[in-house]
Amino acid sequence: MTAPGTADDVTLTFGGNATTLLRLGGFTLLTDPNFVGRGERVYLGKGLFAKRLTDPALLPEDLPDLDAVLLSHLHGDHWDRIAYARIDGATPVVTTPAAARALSSRGFAATADLRPWQVHEIGRGEETLRITSVPGVHGPGPLARVLPPVMGSVLELVRGGEVSWRGYITGDTLFRPWLGEVLQRCGPLDVVVPHLGGTRALGITVTMDGRQGADLVELLKPPVTVPVHFDDYDRFASPLGDFVREVAERRVPGELRTVARGETISLRP
Repeated sequence: MTAPGTADDVTLTFGGNATTLLRLGGFTLLTDPNFVGRGERVYLGKGLFAKRLTDPALLPEDLPDLDAVLLSHLHGDHWDRIAYARIDGATPVVTTPAAARALSSRGFAATADLRPWQVHEIGRGEETLRITSVPGVHGPGPLARVLPPVMGSVLELVRGGEVSWRGYITGDTLFRPWLGEVLQRCGPLDVVVPHLGGTRALGITVTMDGRQGADLVELLKPPVTVPVHFDDYDRFASPLGDFVREVAERRVPGELRTVARGETISLRP
């Protein structure tokens, strides 16, 4: 799907945790804004907290003008008190219905609430950014009543009616074989950005660990995988090395492209 002369027009800058700045052609998106510093705690709901172990590499004052914020779900490590205070309430936020309702009640007037497989489009000139909501499982079993609903997103950069790039950001989900439906509904991917970490809540794993992350890469077979969400909080139980080792041992095809906090990398294969 890569078009000639477009090698550097799709990039990711990693801010830490699940916060990234995406430049996709003429569009700029911020994902899961989390700006609190090392040692601070964030609220996860139902009496659950998490403590940050790192400092963020992106702060509100570092951000360019945004076309939208892409929010996988409303947890304090994905949208924190600084995001509430510093993100302009007129900025479009593409998220789940539950998160959209909560943000609207706090003055965010341009929320787009997507149910599974619904599509939202942002247009500019001859380019369109298409966002498709992908279902996820953050809280397995009884934890579904405790943890908020979560969505992943397939992002497609469309030029002249043709998709020039397609990527999938998983959000905080566990691996499920039915995530293969991403390929059936949207087509082959250029990049997968998995949320990892093996996060533990009430003694249960609620995000992909290294093994599950490798399962997903085997299932979707992207040319490039860029892992995020793996070491910034004390609730993570599966470090990045677990995932790197699993992928290497299985000889999963495609390139594993790790990114340091503050680094910008291309998302082109």
